[in-house]
Formats: sequence, C-alpha cells, structure tokens
Amino acid sequence: MGDLNAIAVPLAPERLGRVDYAPTWAAMRRITLERGPDTPDRIWLCEHPPVYTQGVAGRADHVLSPGDIPVVQTDRGGQVTFHGPGQVVGYPLIDLRRAGYYVKEYVYRIEEAVIRSLAHFGVTGHRVAGAPGIYVRLDDPFSHAALAGPMPASDPFRGLGKIAALGIKVSRHCTYHGVSLNVAMDLEPFSRINPCGYAGLKTVDLSTIGVQTTWDEAAGVLGRKLSAHLAP
Repeated sequence: MGDLNAIAVPLAPERLGRVDYAPTWAAMRRITLERGPDTPDRIWLCEHPPVYTQGVAGRADHVLSPGDIPVVQTDRGGQVTFHGPGQVVGYPLIDLRRAGYYVKEYVYRIEEAVIRSLAHFGVTGHRVAGAPGIYVRLDDPFSHAALAGPMPASDPFRGLGKIAALGIKVSRHCTYHGVSLNVAMDLEPFSRINPCGYAGLKTVDLSTIGVQTTWDEAAGVLGRKLSAHLAP
C-alpha cells in the first residue's frame, strides 16, 4: 500500500481560475501518465468557459441542441454534462493505492465532500442510487428530512434537481477528472442536453435555490471538504 506517512500532510487545493477545458484535461492526463510512487497528490479547483463534455459511454442523442457550445468527447465515466462560468470544478489527482481505498469508496468520499459543502450553506444534499452526483429537493432544499422510500422507476428524480455532477477516470490506480458544483450559472445550456443521460432531469445551482455566495467562497468550502474527505 505504500508509506501512508508520506502523504499524511493535508492536501492544499490549487486554484487554477478560469481555464479552457481541453488543455486542463490534457494536463491531468499527462500528470497521471508520468506519476511515480512519490508524486504528490493534488486537487485542482477551476471553472471553464462554456463546454459540453461527453463520457466514454455517452450517447450522441443525449446532446439535443448544443448550438455554438463545443462538445468534447472525453475519457471519463458518465454521460454528457455542461461546464460553464459560475461552476466550481474540482479535479482530484489521487493515488488510490497509496491512499488505501478503492474506487467505490473514492466516489462516496467525493459525494460526501459535496454534501458537507452544501451543508455549510444550509442545504441538504441527497444521493440517488445508481445515479452518481448530488441532488437537492426542489420544493425545500433546506429540509433535513430523508428521502421517503424508493423513487418510482418511472421518475427516479421526482422532486429533485441535480446540483453536482461526478465523472471520474482511474488509470494505474490514479484518478483524474472529478466533480462539478453549480454555484451561480447560466443554467440554460443544461436544457439543451439530457444531463448525465436523463431526459427531463432538472439542473439547479446554489443561486436558484436561494443561496447567495461567490465562486471564491464556494471553491474554498469545496476544496476544504475534498481535502478532508479524500485523505488516507
């Protein structure tokens, strides 16, 4: 598993600012390819100009009307999503073998970091079985009540809106890609796709559910939670 003491120092998230998607993806791949046993883990925080990204299993028919927004085919898991200004994107570059946990737990830890970030703003985040990401109640995002019973198969997102999307890649036990949290965006581009492959799934951000914050504050909160929850 490696020397856990070598990575006991908490990760300090790095803020990249607003950066184009393609070169950021290329840099993640290059770092992952060149990693050695002693390469430090990293967490990048950034936002992207408008872009649709499609996962390896993504279907073209989920991209309904992209217009002038570019569509990039990527090597991450998941289906199509949208990135744009006002969204905090977190890219953890983690050596899972050294950290001591597997992919399923890695996904859980990222989702937990988002849930704790939302809780910082008084919002209750929810998981939906079989649909990675984090969701909030559209009628009362501040309610602490648990989701009552299984969602009906005909509408697994009844009453929920998606506020955070997850798409990861693991190569040689090392992660890249990551998670996006919607803070204060132009949400219209989400209506031109089936978000994450689900027709009619409503996408929300903190602003539309009544939380007024800045990108910098939200990035700081998410960065701290990712650093804490992805620790060995």
